[in-house]
Order: sequence, then structure tokens, then C-alpha cells
Amino acid sequence: MRTTQELFSLAGKTALVTGGSRGLGLQMALALGEQGANVVISSRKQGDLDEAVAFLKQRGIVAHAIAADLAQEADAEKLVTGALAHLGHIDILINNAGATWGAPAEDHPLEAWDKVMDLNIRSIFVVSQLVGKRSMIPRRYGRIINIASIAGLSGNPPGMQTIAYNTSKAAVINFTRALAGEWGAHGITVNALAPGFFPSKMTKGLLDKLGADTMAQAAPLRRLGDDEDLKGAAVLFASDAGKHITGQTLAVDGGVSAI
Repeated sequence: MRTTQELFSLAGKTALVTGGSRGLGLQMALALGEQGANVVISSRKQGDLDEAVAFLKQRGIVAHAIAADLAQEADAEKLVTGALAHLGHIDILINNAGATWGAPAEDHPLEAWDKVMDLNIRSIFVVSQLVGKRSMIPRRYGRIINIASIAGLSGNPPGMQTIAYNTSKAAVINFTRALAGEWGAHGITVNALAPGFFPSKMTKGLLDKLGADTMAQAAPLRRLGDDEDLKGAAVLFASDAGKHITGQTLAVDGGVSAI
């Protein structure tokens, strides 16, 4: 019987984290690396990736970066091929890359709807399919973590006009359930994290509009997420500590979704 420390260890494991150059993606890449995983991160901007890799390497983490726009199928192919070249195989996939768009539903541009859907759900399918076929299914092992949102669990509060984002994140949650049902036979777990409000580049406009203090007071814990609040949950789903958990969505939101 393994100890708790051994169950949570990722020593010798490999991980691909999309949207990993900053914010929640970098936080999770750091968590996996701290537990011993070798990591490949991706985002669209090479400069952001270079800074993130330097940050990770300063902390003793083996890290590589590949620039890719995952709304483009060719870039998804390039990313998975490059990640496999660096890592040999992929044990852990965190699908974190995403985008949002704020507009009233009646005026929401169709091209913006497509942009959000292509990155937030279509790219998750494409990358998961590639990683599954090329690495996880043949090896009969894998941990997939999809980043949803509490916006996918309910409607919008007043002042929040993000219908495409909410819809895409609800799709991520059911994609997670469906893929878990199919790929459990291959030894692959598929789970989702649903963050609440974390200060980030994506949420800055909304927090500025609604007020960070106001948003924090709406949570039972009276706080927003910080730069370590996703680390433990990510490691649980990525490690053997979570080997009997699949098809689940865990809200990390200070209790907002519970009220």
C-alpha cells in the first residue's frame, strides 16, 4: 500500500498544459512540476511562453514551450507532435486554453460566438483526441483535466453578458462526462475543474466593472481565488490519489456555486 505522499507524487510523469503561459494555466503547470512532472506548456504568444518557462525552470521544473493557436486544427496537430517529441509520451493533459467575449445576447456577434466555441470546446476535443490516440489509449493510462467554469453551472448574474462563454463551459462539463464514459476502459480518467472568480487577464474587465470586493463578498468564503487555489485540485486529478475519480466536475469557487 502506497503512502499519501506517494499517491500524490508525479515523479516521472509527463504533462501538457494548454494556455499554460500565465494565470490559472501557469499555476497548474507549476503544481504538476512541483510534484515531479516534466511539463510542456502552450499559448499563442512566444514571449509569454519564454517568461513562463524561465519562471518554471527557476523552480527546478523541467519545462518546454510550444506556441500554438488551438482554434486552428493544424496548430493543435503541431502542438501534440511537438509535445510528444519533448516528452516521449503524455501522461497528463490539462485543457486550459480559452477565451471569452462580453456582449448582450441580442447583439452578440456570430464571429465572436464561433471564436469562443472553437477555442473553448472544439480545441479540447481536437487536442484530447490527438493525445488519446497517440499516447494515452495505446499505453492504457492517462489523466485528462478540462478547465470549465462555474459559468457553465448556472446562468449569469446581472451585469455579466457572456452567453457564448457560459454555453461553451457547460459543453466542457458534459464533454468531460461523455469522454470519461468512453475512455475509462482504456485506463484514462477525465475530470473537470470549474473555477470561480480568480483575478486574471481574462477576468480583469469584469472585476473592474463589478468590483473585486463586491465579487468577493458574494462568495461564502468572502474571497476570490488566488495563485495557489487550483494547485491541490489539479494534482489530485493528475495523480494516483485521484485514480478512482472520473467524469466529475469540481467547483473551486469559494462556495459561490453552493448558494
